[in-house]
Amino acid sequence: MKKLIDLTKEEIGQLFPVEITPYDALWAVLFAAERRRILAALGPDVALRIEHFGSTSVPGLPAKDTIDILVEIPPGPEGQEQLIARMQGLGYDFMWQTDGAPPYLVFVKGYDPAAPKAQTYHVHMGPQGHALWDRLYFRDHLRQHPAVAEQYAQLKYALAEEHRHERVAYRVAKTDFVARVTAEAKAHFGAPARPDLPASAGAEK
Repeated sequence: MKKLIDLTKEEIGQLFPVEITPYDALWAVLFAAERRRILAALGPDVALRIEHFGSTSVPGLPAKDTIDILVEIPPGPEGQEQLIARMQGLGYDFMWQTDGAPPYLVFVKGYDPAAPKAQTYHVHMGPQGHALWDRLYFRDHLRQHPAVAEQYAQLKYALAEEHRHERVAYRVAKTDFVARVTAEAKAHFGAPARPDLPASAGAEK
């Protein structure tokens, strides 16, 4: 049986289609449990801050059943090999994500071709000030503006139908909406271009 890293994009799309499900309060519970596991594995000197983001972090918002987690780590390459090994010990597959500047670490879990309905997790790691942290602006804006969250939900349903087996195309098609709302959120919070954390967001340490 192939592992996730051995699958083509087409195979991943067929095994793990884009499916939007109604909001589930269990998502917050799953995040809290996984947060404890990550913190125990890495320690507070490596996992400096751990946040729930993405659609599963917004109460009431339909989403793909994937728990997105954002972890602040110290800058620089020192200790990254050990970090990667510890995350792999938790069952995660590792990959570099190169769409950020600089590249950042991504770990995924639950993409088992033998059990395609397993709970999935995406963990993104980067230092303070990385563009990754802009995603908290988007999260907080949706939490505070239900009408905008509803617009996003309808967009997600439409795009999931159009790109059911094309996960990358689905993500790319949301880019303009996410960028616009993020810019609005930054303006609302009076934020710099590279925030540490939105003013309204409570960091989980």
